[in-house]
Amino acid sequence: MVRLLVVRSAFPALLLALLGAAYITPAKAASPAGLHVAGGRLVEAGGEPLVLRGLNHGYAFGPGPASVFDDIRATGANAVRVALSSGHEWPATRPAAVAAIVEECKAARLICVLDVHDTMGYGTQPGAASIAEAVDYWLTLRDVLRHEERYVVLNIANEPSGHAVDMDWVGGTEAAIGRLRAAGFAHALMVDAPNWGNDAFRVMYDHAAAVFAADPLRNLVFDVHMYGTFDTAAKVADYLGHFVARKLPIVVGEFSALHEYGDPDEDAIMAYCQAQGLGYLGWSWSGNSSQYHYLDVVSDFRPGRLTAWGHRLVDGPDGLRATARPADVYGRLWLAAAR
Repeated sequence: MVRLLVVRSAFPALLLALLGAAYITPAKAASPAGLHVAGGRLVEAGGEPLVLRGLNHGYAFGPGPASVFDDIRATGANAVRVALSSGHEWPATRPAAVAAIVEECKAARLICVLDVHDTMGYGTQPGAASIAEAVDYWLTLRDVLRHEERYVVLNIANEPSGHAVDMDWVGGTEAAIGRLRAAGFAHALMVDAPNWGNDAFRVMYDHAAAVFAADPLRNLVFDVHMYGTFDTAAKVADYLGHFVARKLPIVVGEFSALHEYGDPDEDAIMAYCQAQGLGYLGWSWSGNSSQYHYLDVVSDFRPGRLTAWGHRLVDGPDGLRATARPADVYGRLWLAAAR
């Protein structure tokens, strides 16, 4: 803003001309404050590419020990997707706890992808929250997430429908984006596919471009969960390639080596993501129920006890140790501290 001053000058005409020029010259657009989408990819504030590589942590139903984020970082991961609760399926994750999670992620040099997990299977799962109810919860976190745009991605609603084909994923997602932007959230937003996240009816596949355009900041990443539906390399490449070709940002926000409803092709998922520079986040660190113990990356939250799935994800071809690169924001902070 130009501040007008009363000035005695021998050159009043020149002064007025300069002031006038200041008013009519368009202001340079401000650089994004944090993580944002550019050219179909997620990048950092300075434009450095960021490929999210890490895993999920089911905090809402198993927070684990105090060392959990450092333990996850020790696998080579640069990101962690953290399950929060809005209070519908599990006790609500309060703002103070969310603030502590973000600080722990930052201390462990991890990008923090926060998701509202209670929406899982809405329309099929009794008691699940709607996308709109997830947004209600996000609004309670506005103060603790302000100024965290360089470190935090907001994953609006985890797997926001079951197999109910009448669920309005497009309308519900666009409304959620609008409410969050109107409330002042400038963060990169992530949206999960419907149908338990695997987009069985290709709703996200068909409508992603329109949903992306509905975000006034164009700062949106799509998230597909690849379980039994994605059991061949051809299916993996067909789905992800559709987004790559259209320059629509996408990550594989959950996947595993085994699943009760089919055998995911984890080798193809990891290889395709590596070849195309896409992010992936394996499910999940530890604490799955006895029925789903095969999804644990480590047993009993003990980092020295990698499971078979953990060995594959962490140390196998295209795994975390070989492919994950630290977020540049933490490198810059280290350099600043050292000077």
